[in-house]
Amino acid sequence: MANPKGSAVTNGTVHNPKTQHSKWQSTGCVKNGIPKEAQQNSKKPRFFDKPIFESYPEPPLYVLVFTYMGYGIGTLFGYLRDFMRNWGIEKCNAAVEREEQKDFVPLYQDFENFYKRNLYMRIRDSWTQTVCSAPGPYLDIKEKVSDDYNWTFRYTGRVLKDVINMGSYNYLGLASKYDESMKTVKDALEEYGVGVASTRHEMGTLDKHKELEELMAKFLNVEAVMIFGMGFATNSMNIPILVGKGCLILSDELNHTSIILGARLSGATIRPFKHNNVQNLEKLLREAIINGQPRTGRAWKKILILVEGIYSMEGSIVNLPQIVALKKKYKAYLYMDEAHSIGATGSSGKGIREFFGLAPEDVDVYMGTFTKSFAASGGYIAGKKEIVDYVRIHSHSATYATSMSPVIAAQIIRCLKLIMGEDGNLGGLQRIQQLTKNIKYFRERLIEMGFIIYGNDYSPIIPVLLYMPAKVSAFGRHLLKKKIGVVVVGFPATALAEGRARFCLSSAHTKEILDEVLEVVDKLGDLLNVKYFPLKKSGRPALSNGKSFDSEASFDEMSVEPET
Repeated sequence: MANPKGSAVTNGTVHNPKTQHSKWQSTGCVKNGIPKEAQQNSKKPRFFDKPIFESYPEPPLYVLVFTYMGYGIGTLFGYLRDFMRNWGIEKCNAAVEREEQKDFVPLYQDFENFYKRNLYMRIRDSWTQTVCSAPGPYLDIKEKVSDDYNWTFRYTGRVLKDVINMGSYNYLGLASKYDESMKTVKDALEEYGVGVASTRHEMGTLDKHKELEELMAKFLNVEAVMIFGMGFATNSMNIPILVGKGCLILSDELNHTSIILGARLSGATIRPFKHNNVQNLEKLLREAIINGQPRTGRAWKKILILVEGIYSMEGSIVNLPQIVALKKKYKAYLYMDEAHSIGATGSSGKGIREFFGLAPEDVDVYMGTFTKSFAASGGYIAGKKEIVDYVRIHSHSATYATSMSPVIAAQIIRCLKLIMGEDGNLGGLQRIQQLTKNIKYFRERLIEMGFIIYGNDYSPIIPVLLYMPAKVSAFGRHLLKKKIGVVVVGFPATALAEGRARFCLSSAHTKEILDEVLEVVDKLGDLLNVKYFPLKKSGRPALSNGKSFDSEASFDEMSVEPET
């Protein structure tokens, strides 16, 4: 990334080509935020100082035209149906204000709910599925039907058995039925019970909480960690204590709702920057320092950059090295949410920092959740001891929210020990490696078929772009009929014209399972005509042929079958 002084940013360090005579200077050399001497005595970082770029292919123009036409036609019919409801021609199932309350301030915003009432309701059956089993590679779903066009549902009593699970955040496959490895969790249930019934500031801190915090700090290689009972509240309740009035928040435009809520509750000034765009971020940083606060021109008390490790809708990975370099250059603070990356990214599952080989102190505040890779619930704040101690005292979650269940804490401790190899085997490391292989295999096959996919090659989230709202719902319905469960996403969770299906990979998926899914998805892509990628031809994937994909070479050996 270029800057006004002609310096370049790589791996958390600003390098000036005018003063840098070699790739790494002999004195004071820093690579990936780690001194050269320290690197010689430690394991070589997995990745180099080359930024990772992600492509976002655009569909043909006609696709966008038909997508907007679909929304336009749906809107016209929505107004027609609202007209019929107002005149009593059609029954209105939506919430309405009572006649005697017409002069009061309305509790129900009729116009704001137009989209939900007339568009979302028609495809509502694609969501809110009831799962009645552990979310492993296969799961069971209760069948439901609607007699009033998705306004209400009823269960038929049938259960869809052995549905392939491509929608859970069970990245390491640790959300499974009871086995002997869960004995410690069972023991915690018998010893502590299911809940604490108190806050951390009162009588809700147990030895299990302390053990988990110490183990998590060791895993992340940070000074201290504090855990919370709810992942969403970890962001929304703790960001307001870190910044306030007179502070500036620079937030990625695609950040999670919990981050957005926490930023709004803080009272700080919020300025979003373009997704993963370090040039736009630097522009905002420079303007903030030059202009200061609005009206007064005073310097900002604090500038906090808010990013995510992996973005759940895009499947993209934050450009951490360059953002760290900007943070250091402009003396800002960095807050990183690793909900989807911790445990699933990096050579040993330590997240995006390990993925890029950066030093622990390069990020000021680490946040993450235990709801994905660790198959539990809750979240954590990690970093320097003084920061965590400040959070421990001032956090609203610690003051008012109930402590994490000791059973949940025991489950997280079990998973952490598995990932760290402290249980005496390398099962955790094998799961991480298997997840990486599954991601690469599945992503390559989808691209060969001709689908447009977003995200990074190492992200367990793989969005397949479908665009048109009718095709979004049809994609999910057809896959469920084939006993494949996948999450389809549309507006307002995404941009209006970027509806998609989101595949979530797990280390529990075998090659046979992935091949079965790919075969169905390939045929469905031809049926719905959603293979928009202009540089690839459609074709059947190379299905399981007895070859293992445990080695990198086997990926390149697989090819698409020739078209007939």
